[in-house]
Amino acid sequence: MQGTRSYSANPSDYQLLEEIGHGATATVYKAIYLPSKDVVAVKCLDLDRCSGTNLDDVHREAQTLRLIDHPNVLRAYASFVVDRNLWVVMPFMSEGSCLHRMKTAYPDGFEEAAIASILKETLKALDYLHRQGHIHRDVKAGNILLDNNGTVKLADFGVSACMFDSGDRQRSRNTFVGTPCWMAPEVMQPGTGYNSKADIWSFGITALELAHGHAPLSKYPPMKVLLMTIQNAPPRLDQDCDKKFSKSFKDMVAMCLVKDQTKRPTAEKLLKHSFFKHAKPPELFVKKLFAPIPRLSNPVKPVQLKDAAQLALKKMPSAEQEATSQSQYQRGISAWNFDIEDLKAQASLVHDDDDIHECEDDDRSMKSNLGDKTAAYCSSSSPIVLSKMMYVRAGA
Repeated sequence: MQGTRSYSANPSDYQLLEEIGHGATATVYKAIYLPSKDVVAVKCLDLDRCSGTNLDDVHREAQTLRLIDHPNVLRAYASFVVDRNLWVVMPFMSEGSCLHRMKTAYPDGFEEAAIASILKETLKALDYLHRQGHIHRDVKAGNILLDNNGTVKLADFGVSACMFDSGDRQRSRNTFVGTPCWMAPEVMQPGTGYNSKADIWSFGITALELAHGHAPLSKYPPMKVLLMTIQNAPPRLDQDCDKKFSKSFKDMVAMCLVKDQTKRPTAEKLLKHSFFKHAKPPELFVKKLFAPIPRLSNPVKPVQLKDAAQLALKKMPSAEQEATSQSQYQRGISAWNFDIEDLKAQASLVHDDDDIHECEDDDRSMKSNLGDKTAAYCSSSSPIVLSKMMYVRAGA
């Protein structure tokens, strides 16, 4: 089995094939490990393009992935420096992410049986991480990867936090990190602190994402998402289009999406919920999602087009930049991507015009509550406000 095989730190032992993902500081390749002919994924991070903060994230991610040992968490087989690049060797997840599945064939979301299987495996991953003292901080469909056996793995530790820094457990974190649509209210408010319960909120949002094909509030720009998450009631499976879902599914989501983090269940407790007790093994239901969908076999051209778009994006005025990012996410270009900065660019700046259809809801009262103040915040796409929140460090 690949999970128990030893992989070398010799770059000549790896034959890089096509690109399967590209981000702000990293490129992910499908590759062959020549000594055993195993197919793997190699994430190549350009260290010269990492700022001081990003470099810390890089080292944290590599260290975390090497220590991971759970069937539902994407681990690193090996990591080593090649010239000015950090190579991280990981399993190749041939079916891509749940986001990729939805964007290519299931725009209205998955059936409940498949959702239950996927979420149970994801929750097992979170339970393991939390027991190890880690907070993932970016749980969402784009970070839930699938292979052709129906295996489900939680990926992307580019923003994960270890609560055992320097050997001392930190009860809460104060860093503003994640993607707004999936972000817990306490994470959005600097100084309040948060813990692993933030992942439970994101897990609940991900459940809604898998049920609807998109996350709640995904049609709004980031600053408006922040304000609405803090000020509005939590989303629920209570729209007209949600009548097909079971009471246990709706109850599980409601338990996750409680604003008071102390009242949210732990991952361990949530696994005992009736919704997961009846979940079938993923190989029975998850594999059914693959039939009509092409694998990530030759995504080079889409990746090259995305690279060109990202380059053009940097030269645009901020307002135009936001609109373009929203359009890119709407088309679902992220396929396989382990780089959090690129995921943020695609997933946090979402606008919902044509392809994504919300369940029927009445947001007129919401707009009235937010009023002109929200409109003023949303009309400005200056990164200064966000950056002040994003880089608040835990007292150290």
